[in-house]
Amino acid sequence: MTKMIFVNLPVADLAASTAFYSALGFTQNHMFSDETASGMEWSNTIKVMLLSHDKWKSFTSKPIVDAHSAAQVALCVSMESREAVDEITETAGKHGGKADINPKQEFGDMMYGRSFEDPDGHVWEPMWMNPSMATDGPPAEAAVDA
Repeated sequence: MTKMIFVNLPVADLAASTAFYSALGFTQNHMFSDETASGMEWSNTIKVMLLSHDKWKSFTSKPIVDAHSAAQVALCVSMESREAVDEITETAGKHGGKADINPKQEFGDMMYGRSFEDPDGHVWEPMWMNPSMATDGPPAEAAVDA
């Protein structure tokens, strides 16, 4: 079976968050959506559950972190090109998120990444990696001495 990831995120405004993720290219799965949750699919293997604060609290007694002021997680996702990294980051900034909350990650022909926050402050890091890196690793001159 293919491994999948299901990311659960507490959100203050379910409708606004659903619209934000839709603008980024996610599709709402109505089978997993109601007035307390919005199941959003980005691919066959990446799913995001947007949960109202009340729904979130039914899963854990831990307090909801204010992601605008405290770091909790950075969700790094691969993109097919540098242009796709730029497009999703800029789209996030135009639809209620914040683009480039961290410095760009520029590693020449090897890797490129940016970051953005969703309306609730959850951090996403879209990145592109040269496909040869996955099979060959970094070139010898890029290796770091341990």
